[in-house]
Amino acid sequence: MTALPGALVSTQWLAEHLSDPDIRILDCTWHHASTNLDGRTQYRGRHLPGAVHFDIDNVADKTGPLPHMLPGAAEFGRKVGLLGIGDGDKVVVYDRLCGGSAAARAWWMFRAFGYENVAMLDGGYGKWLAEKKPTEMSPVRPEPKSFTATLTPALVRTLDQMVANLSSGAEQVVDARGPAKFAGIQSDPFPVKKQGHIPHAVNLPWGDLIIEATGDMVAPEAIAARFARAGIDLSRPIVVTCASGTICCVLALALAVLGHTEVAVYDGSWAEWGQADDTPAAAA
Repeated sequence: MTALPGALVSTQWLAEHLSDPDIRILDCTWHHASTNLDGRTQYRGRHLPGAVHFDIDNVADKTGPLPHMLPGAAEFGRKVGLLGIGDGDKVVVYDRLCGGSAAARAWWMFRAFGYENVAMLDGGYGKWLAEKKPTEMSPVRPEPKSFTATLTPALVRTLDQMVANLSSGAEQVVDARGPAKFAGIQSDPFPVKKQGHIPHAVNLPWGDLIIEATGDMVAPEAIAARFARAGIDLSRPIVVTCASGTICCVLALALAVLGHTEVAVYDGSWAEWGQADDTPAAAA
């Protein structure tokens, strides 16, 4: 069978491989409740052929108050298996916001649980639809499979690790939120006690990596240029963060396109940092 070409697959590539028996497509569209949009409803309206819906609020640790935190490895493996994904399958994820809602998060989740055979559809649903490629309305009910998940701690950062990094400075912290939220002059969508950003973090809004006209990710040389402009040294360790660990995964995926596959994600992100009593916040 043909291998995935990389962290991104084009609409043309996926169209040519829709009938491959080991291709599994996940519609990962997710929206914050404040938008009055619902990813599952959009999936039911229309989706790519054979796609099943992947809900980051369902495939999550529900024992605490934080939104869509990583579940345990066994739980991830069980829920992914119920979606018809088994060991060895090629997983292609997409959403309706160029990876930001929340296909890139799903891509990272698979990798965080040791699964490398996953890629995101470049341009997402919007580009697929604009090119008049096939879609369907009928929900897909796959046969359950066995999926093995093993956590890769190097790709995940916790609150304690992020606090320790304030002193060590071992990892560069890149915040993918918009400039106003980074500066603390616009509220985040999740309940927090303070606004702003983690001290010493730099801001690179995830949308800066997307071509507005097509929804595609910018070319590799443009990715490198944007990180350089933000002051990021790609030879040093990087951890990415955002409001709740979703849009920052677009940055992690972009860096994977450049060959930097060990970028970590702060899972709790500002939803956790901004709610804690003893974490410092920096503003503009």
